[in-house]
Amino acid sequence: MAFQMIRKKTRRVEIGGRAVGGGEPILIQSMTNTRTEDVKATIGQIQRLTAAGCEIIRCAVPNMEAAEALAEIKKGITIPLVADIHFDYRLAVEAIRHGADKIRINPGNIGDRAGIQAVIDAAKERGIPIRVGVNSGSLEKDLVEKYQGVTAEGLVESALDKVRIIEGMGYENLVISIKSSDVLMCVQAHVLIAERTDYPLHVGITEAGTITSGNIKSAIGLGMILGQGIGDTIRVSLTGDPLEEVKSAKLILRTLGLRKGGIEVVSCPTCGRTQIDLIALANQVEDMVADIPLDLKVAVMGCVVNGPGEAKEADIGIAGGVGEGLIIKRGEIYKKVKEEELLPALRYELLHWGE
Repeated sequence: MAFQMIRKKTRRVEIGGRAVGGGEPILIQSMTNTRTEDVKATIGQIQRLTAAGCEIIRCAVPNMEAAEALAEIKKGITIPLVADIHFDYRLAVEAIRHGADKIRINPGNIGDRAGIQAVIDAAKERGIPIRVGVNSGSLEKDLVEKYQGVTAEGLVESALDKVRIIEGMGYENLVISIKSSDVLMCVQAHVLIAERTDYPLHVGITEAGTITSGNIKSAIGLGMILGQGIGDTIRVSLTGDPLEEVKSAKLILRTLGLRKGGIEVVSCPTCGRTQIDLIALANQVEDMVADIPLDLKVAVMGCVVNGPGEAKEADIGIAGGVGEGLIIKRGEIYKKVKEEELLPALRYELLHWGE
């Protein structure tokens, strides 16, 4: 019997024409690394991220110029825009006025109660949600002392304290995020908070690291959290090109069966029988299929001896030999081509799939 994941039911929150929670598909987020004030560069990056599969984008708003730039940025993009605010409630208010579809704040550092109320009033007027964000690196001193260190319990208490502050001011259009660079702590915190609230959860492993270490930590952490039915929107946080975050997030969701569509590339490990540059070929195939809207599995095999059998679970595959290659369909050899024609022949078959 196939494993079927049951997602925890949460409230539905609308964000700029999209929605999270309430059984909606899990949406992929990323964050720009351009200067938000540089409108042209920021729009260009968001457009590239959108084409790669990003569904919600977050921009840092460190000053008034950045807040005001959001209005122009909004004109050039097609996905919801989240303004990331720290320390100054006035930036949040201006970001809302200039078109932000959601704002991310930590009520603990955004200002006094009057400042928090000003943000809530502006959000209420425009009907946009507030993402309450708490990170392990900024956990309040009293909670660190209470739990004798940074703990999952402390993160949950901190987040729910902030939620209660906003609820007490008359607003419940909220999304919660609680993040830690400690994978197991992050997992435990999400399990605990999912038992205590039905607000949608934005899930990620913060400060996960470089492409290699960050992907491993994010895949493990997000897999453990999402695998328990927890989470409504995700970000893979990497020190690198944001496009890599989106590619990784898509693969994590597809691997967990939480997203369909897109071509999955599988490839064999190299061995002494490999007679082609399999590493380069597998990467070329992965790049080549990125723009093909099919829900298929493509296998890239390193030798013609075992290739057909090993590719039998894929819809289509290729296997390389000396000067030649095979196109394989469902484990059966379909066509033999010259080695240099292998990649274009595969692309042709994919573009004409089903004809």
